[in-house]
Amino acid sequence: MSEKKMTSSRRHHLKSVILQVAQSMLEQEKADIEAAKEAYMAEHCPTPETGGDQAALMEVCKKLHAAIDKIDEERYDIEAKVLKANKEIEDLKIKVVDLVGVKKPALKKVRMSADTMLKALLGSKHTVTMDLRANLKQVKKETKEEPTEAVGDWRKNIEDKADRKKMFESS
Repeated sequence: MSEKKMTSSRRHHLKSVILQVAQSMLEQEKADIEAAKEAYMAEHCPTPETGGDQAALMEVCKKLHAAIDKIDEERYDIEAKVLKANKEIEDLKIKVVDLVGVKKPALKKVRMSADTMLKALLGSKHTVTMDLRANLKQVKKETKEEPTEAVGDWRKNIEDKADRKKMFESS
């Protein structure tokens, strides 16, 4: 079956309708939360009677201080429980990591010159150039001059080979 594409004007209209409905739902939710707050405050926190003499006001203040102290103790107890639970969670996480072990990722081969490696290790401020080939020992090849004469005394050739062999063995 062929599905017809929605025109852009229709899509924009539906989008605006959805946004209007969502906006009205958010406003309703805010009003419900505000009404719940008002009902809770009316139930749990009645308005204090401020009319009367000084002794009555002192009694109201003492009741308020007692209520505040009670709430602070509850808050402190709850915070202590939360901290204890968080510490236990961290300890359990550490135990899990110890049991499972940390898996090291496979290292990738990276082609990097000595200069770029030093820059990466020491930072971009330290520009150290290292020419590894400059420190290498220079070896010069010795050119041997062979006599061009192929014809000669064969005993002399054997003696020359024996002398060369002794030179190599001694060095």
